[in-house]
Amino acid sequence: MLTGRGVSVRLTEVEAYLGEADPGSHAFRGVTPRTRTMFGEPGHLYVYFSYGMHVCANVVCSPAGVASAVLLRAGEVVDGFELARERRPTARSDAELARGPARLTKALGIALTDDTAALGVAPFLLEPAPHPSPVEVGPRVGVSGAGGTDAFPLRFWIPGDPTVSAYRASAPRGRLTRP
Repeated sequence: MLTGRGVSVRLTEVEAYLGEADPGSHAFRGVTPRTRTMFGEPGHLYVYFSYGMHVCANVVCSPAGVASAVLLRAGEVVDGFELARERRPTARSDAELARGPARLTKALGIALTDDTAALGVAPFLLEPAPHPSPVEVGPRVGVSGAGGTDAFPLRFWIPGDPTVSAYRASAPRGRLTRP
């Protein structure tokens, strides 16, 4: 269970990123100003801007100096519905309040300024929740190239849960040709 700024969600989908060993990871090319948090202490948020318009959040997992993180992809709001609805007024149902990584961060009130925030200290608390059974494992959503191959089945989700993101395989990029 993850609580942030008055809203609690039961996580229903996550994706793991293996740092410098993972071509799909932001940390693949080493420490940069953007990825510094991923190389920091575990138990902190790595928050970044995606596609120039969405805020996404990961939980840093490895010891300091070794990058790895888990992307928070989706969750079910279990407390703070009114606040989540205020933050996500375009959601057509409660299942859509935190369905997808950008929607989840918005529902929880996570902003870019929360990069490096510790979990377990207000305003963010990550607590164990009862383990649902079964959990499915498969390829990550929208990760192309070597990072998206079956060698990296690092997406974990609760099958049949309506808050889980729709799976989209990454479309291979074609070469640009000049007329």
